[in-house]
Amino acid sequence: MAEPLRIIVAGATGWAGSALARGIARTDDLRLVGAVARASAGRKLGEVLNEPKLDCPVAASAAEALAAGADVFVEYTKPDTAKANILAALAAGCHVVVGTSGLADVDYAEIDDVAHERSRGVLACGNFAITAVLAMKFAEMAARYLDHFEIIDYAHETKVDAPSGTARELSARLGRIKAATLGVPLEQVRGPREARGATLNGVQVHSVRTPGFVIGVEAIFGAHGQRLHIRHESGESAEPYVGGALLAIRHVHTLTGVHRGLDTVMQD
Repeated sequence: MAEPLRIIVAGATGWAGSALARGIARTDDLRLVGAVARASAGRKLGEVLNEPKLDCPVAASAAEALAAGADVFVEYTKPDTAKANILAALAAGCHVVVGTSGLADVDYAEIDDVAHERSRGVLACGNFAITAVLAMKFAEMAARYLDHFEIIDYAHETKVDAPSGTARELSARLGRIKAATLGVPLEQVRGPREARGATLNGVQVHSVRTPGFVIGVEAIFGAHGQRLHIRHESGESAEPYVGGALLAIRHVHTLTGVHRGLDTVMQD
């Protein structure tokens, strides 16, 4: 039997990271060998999460956790630390799975260069939920036939990155198919241009931040006399993201460079 893949999770005590850590504890082919969570540094992760199977130490930084060695590094922290963590993991010889949102295309371009230099894979997923992946695939299908479309990005009031990683990934996917048609060009809008949202990859994106939302994204397509809404909504639990994240961890070693979207490693 092959040795389990050695995993480090940065952000292992957070909402999504803790659910993933518990998910890893339920597997036989993955082993959590390190965790990053500054507030819990110096403790065992199992003690923090009340999960006896997680006996790895909690480090204060990615560099400290990486010193123990690992096969895959999972980035689940915040945008202001994510890029440095990813580059440190690549330098340490790890493949990387990114669940943190807020990184820009220019950041991923730099990460892609380093990943190719190191012959390592980076799989960045705006959303690990299967329903989100399906919503993106359906939206790509619609964009091939409809010219007018925009994106609405929903999240709780304390989410600092806008748009979300889910909305960024969706705009990138749609933009690769075509730029959306605008009935009125932005330079001809009467009133604040910001009212028409931000242009990402040739698509207008509008971010809503109010209580009552967790994460949601909606692609709206319009044509004469008809309209199509494709919408994904997340509930309060992080459990729907675990299966997708485990899939990404198991298959990121098959990639080289940066790849966007869980469906990169999903079978049709």
